[in-house]
Formats: sequence, C-alpha cells, structure tokens
Amino acid sequence: MSFSVRPATSFADVRAILGPKNPTSSVCWCLSHRIDSATNRSLVGPERAAYVEKLTRRKVAPGVLAYDGDEVVGWAAVAPRSELPFARSNKIPHVDDLPVWTVWCFRVKAGHRRRGIAHALLDGAVRFAADHGAPAIEGYPVDNKGAKVDLTMAYVGTRGLFESAGFEFAAETTSVSGGIPRVIMRKDLRR
Repeated sequence: MSFSVRPATSFADVRAILGPKNPTSSVCWCLSHRIDSATNRSLVGPERAAYVEKLTRRKVAPGVLAYDGDEVVGWAAVAPRSELPFARSNKIPHVDDLPVWTVWCFRVKAGHRRRGIAHALLDGAVRFAADHGAPAIEGYPVDNKGAKVDLTMAYVGTRGLFESAGFEFAAETTSVSGGIPRVIMRKDLRR
C-alpha cells in the first residue's frame, strides 16, 4: 500500500487522530513526552487541544501525518530532542552530543492497522527530520523480540519497526513500556 506522509500542519487532521470523542476529556494528545510533567498536568480538557493547535501553527510542525487518499490515518511525533523531556531523561541516556531528533509516538487509526502505516510514518519522520537539518534521528522502541505488544503501549514502536527503516541499535535504556525494555535506535542522516 502507498500512503502519503506530510507535516502535521492541519489541526483538524491532528485532532482526528489524537483528539478525544469528548472534547472535555484530558487525553494525552501526544503531550506527555513533549512537555514537562508540571505543564502536562496543568493542561486539562480543551486546554490540551489548544496547546496542540498552537504547535501545528509553528514554523516546524509537531510531527507528521499519514494519509490514505484524503483520509488521515496515522500520526508520528518528531522533534529535536533538545525541545523534549528526553533531553533531561535519566532513563534514556544520550549516546553522544549530536543534536539528534527524536521520533517517539505512533498512532494508527483503528481499522487501518497492519497495512504498513507505521512504516510509512517512520519513513516520513526521518525525511522530515532530515529536511530540517537533523544529523541523526533516534527512537526509543520496545525490544519485544517478536512478542506481541499491547496496543496501548505500542505507541513507542518496536525494535523491528525501526530496524526495517534502517535504524541501528545504539544503547540500552532503563526505560520500559508495558513491562518491556526499551532501547535506543538511531539512524545517521549525514550519509
């Protein structure tokens, strides 16, 4: 299947993938790893949507969206690590001092899974980071060794997904998702 992947500049499309059915709900909106925990806790209900809407209007979009024709079917968050709590994480170490970008969250619309959308999103995130001058891009997926991953915790991706996109193992972490260890996978974009 072929999907188009574009920068997430349409708030309506981001809302279609990340937003709750009830607009007063305080769902993640892919903010829990984008902003510090105090700010994350302070944003409730519609304030979370408003924060994400502002992100879609920045010069650099907050991620990429996958489309099947005109229908938005997926999301991947991607940004410079220096802008994220990952920059200060004591569970996910820095491999070196390169100003890497991070791709950390995937969401595929129900009814569209197992069609290669996560692969298209990861490829699109890599292109997006490269287009913005990133020397390398990292992800922190679970190292599930082929075991099934709970869909709720699959948002970080799997080691196999990253390997299929040309990422290489860079380091162990002390972070887990759904009880499964996470690793640092990296792709050098300077080649």
